[in-house]
Amino acid sequence: MDYIAHDSVLAAIHMDELFARTAQRLSEHPLLGKLGQQPGTRELIAHESYRMVYEVDAQTVWVLALAHTARLWPPPQKNGP
Repeated sequence: MDYIAHDSVLAAIHMDELFARTAQRLSEHPLLGKLGQQPGTRELIAHESYRMVYEVDAQTVWVLALAHTARLWPPPQKNGP
């Protein structure tokens, strides 16, 4: 949000509200997103530029990441320390 707010506070507020609504939809329909690229995850395009990565555990939806669609997802694994 800070990054977006540098250009436009109103745009940042709009995106925050959009992500909150998307998370609310997932709480009501946890299987709404498609199977994710990481085992055990699901993904939902919250905005044309943002992917919400989440997992469903019993009665809980855990949002794991909100990734820009231009970024490599999943992130590459680090080799070594």
